Amino acid sequence: MKVKFLVSILAISLVVLSACNKKSTVKLRNDVDSASYAIGVSIGANLQPLDMPAFNAELFKQAVMEAMAKKEHKMTQEQIQMFLQQYFTNLQKKQAEASLKKNEEFLKKNKERKGVITTASGLQYEVLREGTGATPKAEDMVTINYKGTLIDGTVFDSSYERKEPITFAVNGVIPGFSEALQLMKVGSNYKIYIPSQLGYGPNPQGKIKPNSLLIFEVELLSISTPEQKKEEAKKQ
Repeated sequence: MKVKFLVSILAISLVVLSACNKKSTVKLRNDVDSASYAIGVSIGANLQPLDMPAFNAELFKQAVMEAMAKKEHKMTQEQIQMFLQQYFTNLQKKQAEASLKKNEEFLKKNKERKGVITTASGLQYEVLREGTGATPKAEDMVTINYKGTLIDGTVFDSSYERKEPITFAVNGVIPGFSEALQLMKVGSNYKIYIPSQLGYGPNPQGKIKPNSLLIFEVELLSISTPEQKKEEAKKQ
């Protein structure tokens, strides 16, 4: 999230504060109420991924009131931009380090479970069902069904939910997924555990936060080799 956009969100967040310290039933009596509530929900959805460890609602409320009343601020816009940039950079770094440690502990315990195999790269997998078909190579196309989750159970992607398998190049995905596919046979169903260094590393991707461990259940449905693709193209 860009700092400038974050500042804009904070500046209109007064609607969030009315519910900070008390419980109440939301009543939307008119368009103003509905707009205020809608803005609050939107702001909350944007701020939630930041995972701020602490929040001083009173100071926040005071700052918003001062800004709306065009009173003199205790920080200049330049100071605000610089501070928030540094604050959230440090916060993200700490969260990434904590995530990496948590995931390393998970993998250390997971590798001791019966049936879990750890490869030289650090990838872990277990065979839920072994297929009898061919095994894809890096240059092949595969069609699979899959569900991707984080270690807390959060589903970040699923072809099952879309009710449609997906086809892609084996060498066109993150290293851990590509490696796992080349261990499978058509008809197989594997559960794979991808360390962050074989996934997206420190780069967040939607629900996937920095240094996240990725867990996939994968069914390999079919393989299409480059030669088969060429033959299909000739027939068209």
